[in-house]
Amino acid sequence: MKNFKNLLLVALFFATATVLGQTKLTGKVVDETNQPLPSASVVLKGTTNGTSTDFDGNFTLTVNANSGVLVFSFVGYQTKQVAFSTAKTNLGTIQLTEDANTLDEVVIQGVIDVAKDRETPVAVSTIKFAEIEEKLGSQEFPEILRSTPSVYATKSGGGFGDARINIRGFNQENVAVLINGVPVNDMENGRVYWSNWAGLSDVTSAMQVQRGLGSSKLAISSVGGTINVITKTSKQKEGANITASFGNDAYMKYVGSYSTGKLDNGLSASFLFSRTQGDGYVDGTKFLGHNYFIGVGYEINDAHSVEFTFTGAPQWHHQRSYAEKLSLYQKFGSPNEPSRKFNPAWGYYKGEEFSFRRNFYHKPVMSVNYDWKISDNSNLSTVVYASWGRGGGSGPIGDVNNIRDFDFRLRDAQGRVRFDDIAKWNSGASGHGLPTGDRTGSTVNDRRNGLTRRASMNSHNWYGVIANYHNDVNENWSWDAGIDVRTYQGIHYRVVSNLLGATGYTDDRDKNNPNRSITKFVDPSPSFNPWVNITNQQKIEYYNDGNVRWLGAFGQVEYKTEKLSAFAQGGISQQGFQRVDYFNLLVGNQKSNFENLLGGNIKGGMNYNINDAHNVFGNAGYYSKQPFFNAVYPNFNNNNINTGLTNEKVLGLEFGYGFRSENYNVKVNAFRTSWKDRFQRTGGSAPGNFVDFSGIEQVHTGLEVETYARFGNLSIDGMLSVGNYVYKGNVTGTEYDQNNNIVGTSGTTYYLDGVKVGDAAQTTARIGFTYRANDKLKFDISQFYATNLYPSISASSFTTQADNAKGSLELPGHTLMDAGVSYKFNFGEKVNARFRFNVNNLMDTRYISDGFTNIHATSGSTTYKGIDVNNRVYFGYGRTWNASVKFSF
Repeated sequence: MKNFKNLLLVALFFATATVLGQTKLTGKVVDETNQPLPSASVVLKGTTNGTSTDFDGNFTLTVNANSGVLVFSFVGYQTKQVAFSTAKTNLGTIQLTEDANTLDEVVIQGVIDVAKDRETPVAVSTIKFAEIEEKLGSQEFPEILRSTPSVYATKSGGGFGDARINIRGFNQENVAVLINGVPVNDMENGRVYWSNWAGLSDVTSAMQVQRGLGSSKLAISSVGGTINVITKTSKQKEGANITASFGNDAYMKYVGSYSTGKLDNGLSASFLFSRTQGDGYVDGTKFLGHNYFIGVGYEINDAHSVEFTFTGAPQWHHQRSYAEKLSLYQKFGSPNEPSRKFNPAWGYYKGEEFSFRRNFYHKPVMSVNYDWKISDNSNLSTVVYASWGRGGGSGPIGDVNNIRDFDFRLRDAQGRVRFDDIAKWNSGASGHGLPTGDRTGSTVNDRRNGLTRRASMNSHNWYGVIANYHNDVNENWSWDAGIDVRTYQGIHYRVVSNLLGATGYTDDRDKNNPNRSITKFVDPSPSFNPWVNITNQQKIEYYNDGNVRWLGAFGQVEYKTEKLSAFAQGGISQQGFQRVDYFNLLVGNQKSNFENLLGGNIKGGMNYNINDAHNVFGNAGYYSKQPFFNAVYPNFNNNNINTGLTNEKVLGLEFGYGFRSENYNVKVNAFRTSWKDRFQRTGGSAPGNFVDFSGIEQVHTGLEVETYARFGNLSIDGMLSVGNYVYKGNVTGTEYDQNNNIVGTSGTTYYLDGVKVGDAAQTTARIGFTYRANDKLKFDISQFYATNLYPSISASSFTTQADNAKGSLELPGHTLMDAGVSYKFNFGEKVNARFRFNVNNLMDTRYISDGFTNIHATSGSTTYKGIDVNNRVYFGYGRTWNASVKFSF
């Protein structure tokens, strides 16, 4: 008994000594504008003991030391060290200073996977809020990423929100986009429509591009990379902001926001609303967009917190959705200076701008994040989310006495559509001046008689939940496990948008209810109500649902020391696809069964810090990717399943080296990605025909360099990416007519081996200079270069060995220069202001940004910069400008 008492006293002594030796440190991390930095890294120097700040920038860290140094770091900011002692455990507010090349740390806040420099073994670049706010101006959101290696972003047709992005030669259908860790790629086709996220820049606190398979634990389609957008939260510092922006072509934007800060009862709230409008740089591309953000947080206690967010961006914009032949741009410009603004889809109707092509959509996202700190070593993070999309895009249907909408006999001398004259003809009136004669008989339009503006509606209902459990086994080992569950209903149909003078419309495409008279028409403007009733809208042409179910699970094991960090992760997902056709199939036989496909991934990597300056890393991953919905159900008029379904196989390898010092950083990495068994559908040899390809393989290799240097008040950043993206091997394809009958021979060979993959510039470079004259005044200028640019080609263009020998058409390279100036000033102690002026394409360079055909010039060709003028292209914008002023209270 005596020995037991002695043993108990010794144990109590050591336990008491351990408790007394523990120090609980608290504080808050903010940026230079005193905005909180969520997910900033806080680590006890010389150890792996650390934590990350919450959405309010606050942190709590328990250390087994009475004194020491904490190291603070965050994406895009210089690392800072702060000493602590038992006399100073509340470190107060730690302000981090902007650093254009400090490339992030891997922190997991909730379900967000953010990569961290010198720890996460992936190629990564980060754009922080200050840079987005300053340099984006009136550009499209993806264009801000053009400063990162292997990224090619363009405005595409030039309409508001119609931009596209390509990473490492893979289009945005194969680039995963996450908002606060939640995937937003369309579940049927993988696409991201940036017009649906037109206000995202207003609410973004940081954006990170992880090139390659990335560090996300979800089994997502990150073939080219992952764009992780982290939005603002409810727990920002108390205050308000008002911003006004103006630019070329009547661009105007107004933004107002207010945050309560964290209240004594644990509640916090943030609100933002913006309005953007303009005439558009391209002719006939007027637009109007709004954006709203509501965030409400509640910190229940030290272990439990809840965050509710609701954000959306209802918008409408006129489009230029079809790339015309180069010769047509020359016709409305000149042979040497083709028009960059010509748009054949618009004109004037009843005195106002009117377009066949009008996009309108509202896609809000609502989420509830719940964080539970189970113990000092484990936590559970869960997000439940929902998204409701309502809207579509308009276009023409029918003709004027056998003259289609694209025929220039329906246009004036400037190439504008004569809508008023078309309306006269539709109504049966004379005096229209069209070379068609007057309309006789009925003035009721249908799909063949009379020209009508219809709208293709693509609405959806999307619900999901992601849960992640994290456990720190000890200072070196940790593991994660979680689930990713989603359900999606895509609702596709057409409606009548505008009769253009006709007295009615009839539709005969519904086999269950033929020859219907349409009496309800849809206004092509977005509703602020995301739950607007669409069941009573009268459908025409087609009406079908695409239902997708997703059940996924993932896990990760991570090991790290002061020098070495490594991870291995795996994910599995089952996607179920179901098609429901209400028009082409009879009642009782309209719904298919779910076709369930299993896929998943496995990834691993390692980073080794040789010393404080040098590090090396490598990663590898394999992804078995389920095909998209149109590969499962390739036919538009039935629910027949593709009998040749196979998963696409992606294998990625990457190695990198990093050097960092106080004033100079450099990153170099090499990659190889192979993508096998791709399914692709392209246009065929005649209108309405299409070709289905299977077994396509692409191999993308490249070298990427990022640099940053600071010389006093001058900082220089640069990037270079050199890629080689090619098809490997020949493929077989089968052509079908519009009735799904085989054209020619099944299994025709197409000669793709060695052909360059199109849709992007394979070599890009950029250099930027920023000069800080003082604390208030800053100038910046940058130059971007793109070459080895190839059009988005069709595999059907390579039917012979001779086609293969010609290869992909190379478009002219281009150089773009941007410049800007910022000035900060104060109105007393409580009001700060910032003025910003941007000029994009300063030298007004005329360049081809996108191509869609593969016509090589011959000796008899008419050319522009060596390109046959029969090729279909888009030109990039000329010189544009934007000025803004922001007041902070």
